[in-house]
Amino acid sequence: MDLRDLFKNVKDYINKEVTICGWIRNHRDQKTFGFIDFSDGTVQSHLQVVYDEKISNFNAVKKLLVGCAIEVTGKIVESKGNQDVEMQASKITLLGDCPEDYPIQPKRHTREFLREQAYLRPRTNLFQAVFRVRSVAAYAIHKYFQERGYVYFHAPLITASDCEGAGEMFQVTTLPLDKLKGKIDYSKDFFGKFTGLTVSGQLEAETFALAYKKTYTFGPTFRAENSNTKVHAAEFWMIEPEIAFCDLEGDMDIMEEMLKYVVSYVLENAQEEMNFLDKFVENGLLDKLHKLVNSKFVRIDHEEVIKLLKEAPVKWEFTPEYGEDIAKEHEKYITEYFDGPVFIKNWPKDIKAFYMKQNPDGKTVAAVDLEVPGAGELMGGSQREEDYDKLLKRMEELGMKEEGLNWYLNLRRYGGCVHSGFGMGFERLLIYLTGVDNIRDVVPYPRTTKNCEY
Repeated sequence: MDLRDLFKNVKDYINKEVTICGWIRNHRDQKTFGFIDFSDGTVQSHLQVVYDEKISNFNAVKKLLVGCAIEVTGKIVESKGNQDVEMQASKITLLGDCPEDYPIQPKRHTREFLREQAYLRPRTNLFQAVFRVRSVAAYAIHKYFQERGYVYFHAPLITASDCEGAGEMFQVTTLPLDKLKGKIDYSKDFFGKFTGLTVSGQLEAETFALAYKKTYTFGPTFRAENSNTKVHAAEFWMIEPEIAFCDLEGDMDIMEEMLKYVVSYVLENAQEEMNFLDKFVENGLLDKLHKLVNSKFVRIDHEEVIKLLKEAPVKWEFTPEYGEDIAKEHEKYITEYFDGPVFIKNWPKDIKAFYMKQNPDGKTVAAVDLEVPGAGELMGGSQREEDYDKLLKRMEELGMKEEGLNWYLNLRRYGGCVHSGFGMGFERLLIYLTGVDNIRDVVPYPRTTKNCEY
């Protein structure tokens, strides 16, 4: 049986014999008895297994090392120690041996060391909690959208469209490396044109929104950004809903509702893991998340934010200016000023993407970023430009070629309508949920600059 089932109905198993399979996390052997910290990965908790000379292979069991896979049969009894119950073993069978040089010994390891042992780190308490929260949060995201009639759309990973216009895509090619040194003849390449790994599934998702009304993507995206910060990775997952007949205000309604739903679901369905993270990673994590769930998110224009920042009794490292982006220090101040999450909307046109709805003032677009206390920007969205002529003109202003995006423009010709969407980096959410502050520690196998192991 699994420890998950045992601990869920532990009273039903008191004084009953069960058989469990898992791994030794720690082993303390004495002259005539021993203690094994046993884990099978189904729960955060361990079970203490007690054995003595009565078992037939006592001397062999005493030699079992940390990391060994074992099968244990024994009686569940009330414990006199820290745990509610323990197992009195009647039989312990070695299923998979483990040598003394096993890297994950029962001591405190640095996160940097564990990144070098990424294939083993899920066996530690910290990463067992982090990656179970990742699993629960992913399920919650799908559950939220599926319960509300969204169609799950699988965006292509290989694309000829650079959604953000940033030019930081990984190129996909079958051309020999020696032919990439000079001018490239893409007609001889596999797809006959430049292609790269997607930076976003948004543009393609819009095509489904204008067929199904509500759709969402949830999958990997890629950025060839040479950045070595705690929040950047070359491969990460994005949640990107697109909704037809929805303006910016409706977009913000959905952003707020979805975030609260996911956080609430994790708090309810990963309680043991969240308690562990609150105790050992970020003290006050649970209070922070409960406060977010019970907050009413403020909505304020970018121009008003800049005004607040300029009038603030603070000496800024980066001076806030109208028409420009805001810095981390500004995000922190704004969330503290309003004591909760803040939607900053109607951003300057020149610092936002080409596809965003142009406001009547000609200077701003119907874009929004969600700032949350302690993390800064967590989500970003916009009402999409539904006017064909305005979108085309904006592309021309930015020097973007119409060729290759004709299909995207045509969405405005063929039954186009008001529509909106947003994106949330899954790992950014996990950083916020777990209190773990480095993206490398919420991704099973992180892909970052100069790092692509496994």
